Amino acid sequence: MRRRDFVSLIGGSAVVWPLTVRAQQLERMQRIGVLMAVAENDPLAQPWVRALQESLKKLGWLVGQNLQIDYRWTAGNFERMRTSAAELVSLTPNALLAGNTPTTAALQRETRSLPIVFVLVGDPINDGFVASLPRPGGNITGFLAFEPPIASKQLELLKEIAPGVRRVAYMFNPVVGRYAAEWLRVAESSASSLGVGITAVPVHNAAEIENAITTWVGRPGAGLYVAPDITTIVNRELIRRSHHNTNCLRSIHTVSLSQAAALCPTALTLPTITGWRRDISAAS
Repeated sequence: MRRRDFVSLIGGSAVVWPLTVRAQQLERMQRIGVLMAVAENDPLAQPWVRALQESLKKLGWLVGQNLQIDYRWTAGNFERMRTSAAELVSLTPNALLAGNTPTTAALQRETRSLPIVFVLVGDPINDGFVASLPRPGGNITGFLAFEPPIASKQLELLKEIAPGVRRVAYMFNPVVGRYAAEWLRVAESSASSLGVGITAVPVHNAAEIENAITTWVGRPGAGLYVAPDITTIVNRELIRRSHHNTNCLRSIHTVSLSQAAALCPTALTLPTITGWRRDISAAS
């Protein structure tokens, strides 16, 4: 090879090679949009973020290197969920992660093509997110938070905590916790064998929660079952404080069974129940 040809080749490579490397880096950079139902400063938030990023890191995806994650925090505000969902979809990420049922619904309204993965969803079939558990179809898949049979087990745990409970208020938001109707049916089916009755107590905001607890606590043998929807989750401190201010209404809060004893200082410590989550595979 003549010297002039060699110099030309090296000179051309010096220009092309950096451009090629940069193109490969850009091609490898993936983007995920995450829509969360809680506030960024919620104590639940950062452990979830760490778990997500650490799990992705184990798979070779590192934030700032080959992965960008865009978070939107909505603090249980449904209007903010809708606008934040539109913002995330406009970024055209490679995938979207939804924190619960309302955030999944908000993202579904914005896109039927970008992949959406949900967590903490109670009834993905009846909510219209998937066609079936083994074959979700469409652009959405994810994980069930719990299955309906756990409602009976939780009622049993409440009875173990306070054997004197005879009437249980089942607190839930009927708008965002549509799965709750099925859970209520399951709980009612086992209630008679436990010697308790169940009353549905729908709530939509903090004021209704506080009023419901204050009203219910005056009844003899009263207990409280708090369904895990976004309304009860973002108001869990209010629920806890209300218990302490109402002579310790015996309760179980399904946001975290291991923390249920904290709602009532004299309650027995409850074990954390695991193994109730079922993956929804997209197997063909």
